[in-house]
Amino acid sequence: MFRVNLRQSMVRQLQTIMIACMRVHRNLAYLHRAVGGVRWNSSFKPAPLLTAAPVRALIDEHISIKGCFLPPQSPITMCAQMQSDEGDHWEAFAHYNTNADGTVNLTRDHSVGGSYVGCEPMGLFWGLQPAPGSREGLRLRKKNVETPYVMLLSLLEGHVSPSERKITELAAVTTERWYMAPGVRRTEIRQDGVVGTLFLPPGPGPFPAVLDLWGMGGGLVEYRSALFASKGYASFSLAYLGHKDLPAPHNRVNVGDPYFKSAYHLLQDHRQVVADRIGIVGLSFGVYLSLRIATRAGVKPSCLVCINGPVGSTIKLTDADGRTENFENEQTHWQFDDQGCVSFKAMSLPANLSPESKVKLEDLPCPLMYIVGEDDLSASSMENANLIEQTLRAAGKCQLLTLLSYPGAGHLIEPPYTPNSRVSLWSFKPRKLYTLWGGHPAPHAAAQQDAWEKILDFMDSHLRR
Repeated sequence: MFRVNLRQSMVRQLQTIMIACMRVHRNLAYLHRAVGGVRWNSSFKPAPLLTAAPVRALIDEHISIKGCFLPPQSPITMCAQMQSDEGDHWEAFAHYNTNADGTVNLTRDHSVGGSYVGCEPMGLFWGLQPAPGSREGLRLRKKNVETPYVMLLSLLEGHVSPSERKITELAAVTTERWYMAPGVRRTEIRQDGVVGTLFLPPGPGPFPAVLDLWGMGGGLVEYRSALFASKGYASFSLAYLGHKDLPAPHNRVNVGDPYFKSAYHLLQDHRQVVADRIGIVGLSFGVYLSLRIATRAGVKPSCLVCINGPVGSTIKLTDADGRTENFENEQTHWQFDDQGCVSFKAMSLPANLSPESKVKLEDLPCPLMYIVGEDDLSASSMENANLIEQTLRAAGKCQLLTLLSYPGAGHLIEPPYTPNSRVSLWSFKPRKLYTLWGGHPAPHAAAQQDAWEKILDFMDSHLRR
């Protein structure tokens, strides 16, 4: 009896619901006939919107930045802010005027002031500078490549500076800029005295490879290697100076030819590396080391990429294997500007290089790309490029050389969309010293973008085909 009553109750409830739905349907039909299809006008206005696509990208990838739902033909400011791995704040900003439809598009529109002017789709990234009140002599370098740069992009009312007290933020979006793509593997190497970090692309391989060498700043610089691995190369960033795991004292090169030969073979012997598809990339003093390894160390790289560096040692050698004296022992060719900043440019003039260290360029066994920043204040890059070209021509090897030269670019030609430092802190001891690198923001940024594309094409030609 209980089950019957329960079933009857449920039927009655369903009937009630059905009747209510029929009434709603009848009322909606009546309302539709009454308005006769007239469109409703609304005073609702969407809030300003700022978009960045993609919001997560590699450091060398283009990001499309757009603002919409803004007052038409009105002044606005685009602003980028971030914190470096050391905790310092960096920022860039640009003044724009919205279009008649209330939009702004950095790929299309021109900045009329701020950190840059003109149509510069990635200007908010390469235009970053230390925020007002920051420490002097900062240079932006990624220390931890396993984390991204987190960039806050904001859209501000009017033509303003981010440091102003009274600003109105209309919209904001956060982006991430990575050196390591998903799946890239990072391994610290401390083997047979060799100190470095190996980056491997995703997958089983085997991969073409790169030995990555930096300059006399020392330490272990990983971010370029991480990016090479993100492009499909096994990349080995090698320390040779100023690292705690290398022989002391750390203010000189205390490793010689056998060390670099061992590092090359370590990379070559890796089971995920194509043994006969290895290139060497060097910047500054790393150029000299790249050329020396290729012509003296008993290895056969497939290609070299050399950026703003000398064909010999800027420091006196202490033995035939290439070990050096203390960098600061010989200051004859140091030059200081009116602010007391030092330029090392004259040290690397071919006539001033240590004679016994000069590389026998006529023995070059592989293609070489040499990149010149014509405003380089740290190395005599153009003079060294001319010497390389003359020597290879005389040896009948001019076909091996690809020479790129960039007006307005400085010493530190790095991966694109990263800011240049014209001057930065060089050392604390025995005295605080700032060094000149050179380079003007817009032409240096253009050089980095073009050079990076050509480096990847060059490596692809000689390491993949």
